[in-house]
Amino acid sequence: MAVMRSEKRPNTRMQMIDIARMAGVSVSTVSRALAGSDLVNDATRKKIVDLAKSLRFSANVGAQNLRRGQSQTIAVVLPKSNADQQPVSDPFFISLLGELADALTSRGYDMLLTRVNEDHIDDVEGLVVSGRALGIVVIGQWLHHYVLTGLAARGVPIAVWGATLPGSNYFTVGGDNRLGGKLATEHLIACGRRRIMFLGDTRLPEVALRFEGYRDALIGAGYLVNPGLTAAVPFEGKAARRSLEDLFDHTADFDALFACSDLIAMTANGLLNARGLRVPDDVCVVGYDDLSLASQVHPTLTSVRQPLAAAAQALVDAVLAAREGKAPALVVLETTLIQRESSQLAASGVNKPKVAARSAKSAKGTKGAKR
Repeated sequence: MAVMRSEKRPNTRMQMIDIARMAGVSVSTVSRALAGSDLVNDATRKKIVDLAKSLRFSANVGAQNLRRGQSQTIAVVLPKSNADQQPVSDPFFISLLGELADALTSRGYDMLLTRVNEDHIDDVEGLVVSGRALGIVVIGQWLHHYVLTGLAARGVPIAVWGATLPGSNYFTVGGDNRLGGKLATEHLIACGRRRIMFLGDTRLPEVALRFEGYRDALIGAGYLVNPGLTAAVPFEGKAARRSLEDLFDHTADFDALFACSDLIAMTANGLLNARGLRVPDDVCVVGYDDLSLASQVHPTLTSVRQPLAAAAQALVDAVLAAREGKAPALVVLETTLIQRESSQLAASGVNKPKVAARSAKSAKGTKGAKR
């Protein structure tokens, strides 16, 4: 048997949780046991199968299709962080999901979209074990690299949109985040800006690499890396706004912003304008992702472009390669800076920024200081 369902209750997901609770195991173990996996010892497998029978489960059609080679579904998983509640409606997610849907459809595959809490990412293995999906595309590593390596080690066909990390044993597709951070910062320096604020949570792998690029550019230009000019702004819209409002209330000693997402950059633009600061005259702003909105807002937003159509195609290639048992590989996509109005200033035209609220003395930085 594979994943089973009760004839009385239609909620298969809850039934698996019930069995897991009664057997004292994880949902993934239940999935493997019902699929007859050798990864579960005989005693545990018998206990789980007996519980399934007592609840009058019947075989899942998806598992039968998988055994017959008929399943044509790829699962796309969006991990949900407890700390950063970035919604599915986030413009970056919507853009990448749209490209993934097109890439899968063009090859004859269906897309199963699911949102998984960060505490239960390991449970996505059940999507493959149950036969619901041939493989899994995960959008973002967040703080769960170790869980993803565990899934890959157990043979789950997985491809991840994210950063290259030490010890990675899964297919990874992503932009050159370090180069992106460097390009953005070098551009702001070329605009004559010296007090460049970095906006992004460096606990996240991709953001950490963008910060390294930011640092590389500053050091390369002979400037200090000032810890007082970095702020861990989250990706989620409302939380980003609260963080930026607090930041601008207490910090005024900056003349440029490098934001690790276009949404953060656009939110910052609005708040700066409300405080009487002009973009780009007083503060130059650069975002990240180059979403379609970047060319439609006022002023139009300079942004680091990630080629999402190419990313979607590469992710599909990667998950199918993982399905065939090929060795994991890294795909690094072209990363470019798209210059627009939010940073179009010659060095000779630089103005001294206005004070947004009350001035705050910036902490003295140390050259090459790390976060």
